[in-house]
Amino acid sequence: MSTQLDNVSVVKKASIYFDGKCISHTVLFPDGSKKSIGVIFASKLTFNTGAPEIMEIVSGKCKVRLADATEWSLYEAGQQFQVGANTHFDIETLETLDYVCHYG
Repeated sequence: MSTQLDNVSVVKKASIYFDGKCISHTVLFPDGSKKSIGVIFASKLTFNTGAPEIMEIVSGKCKVRLADATEWSLYEAGQQFQVGANTHFDIETLETLDYVCHYG
């Protein structure tokens, strides 16, 4: 996985969710696509999705339970998980989590 995103624009205003437990910035690409880069502090949260997502873990460690799963799966730096459109997932951060969310 690449350690940086090249030739992009970044939306300056942060998106702040769950009383500051998740903070992200939108990254815009020349082809019109977008991603978000963020951090999730120690917490247990539920995210709803509109578009399909790939969550790339840059640093930290978390447990994830997808909407159709009963078991939690462990993810850490260098790993990723996929989430379908119009669904949700539970995430519990075991260490502060840096991530990139790829949409579509």
